[in-house]
Amino acid sequence: MAAMRELSRSISKLRPFPSIIPALFISYRGMASKLFLGGLSCYTTEQGLSEAFSRYGEVTEVSVVMDRVSDRSKGFGFLSYATEEEAEKAIAEMNGKQLNGRTIFVDYAKPRSRRGAAQQQ
Repeated sequence: MAAMRELSRSISKLRPFPSIIPALFISYRGMASKLFLGGLSCYTTEQGLSEAFSRYGEVTEVSVVMDRVSDRSKGFGFLSYATEEEAEKAIAEMNGKQLNGRTIFVDYAKPRSRRGAAQQQ
């Protein structure tokens, strides 16, 4: 898994826009230890996620995405670890497991795509 990410990083250096590659490369490297958590219960809190995932390593950031109108969880969130190895261990151990009565989905977070990028091309 780590070898594939390293290969992807090497390939991204070859793209034709060298001025924007460093910014993309840095943001992708930061994503290596950031996880997407899906299928969360509406009762799952950031504190609860931090406690549940801290047994696999040092949790550096946690966020549960909330609905602005109802102020309830949208059922997904993000969690970051200090190292990529800790993130891999958490994925292996927590993906498909029960948390607050719901089976959760855990995977690497993907970089946000620019909105409207497809329309501009």
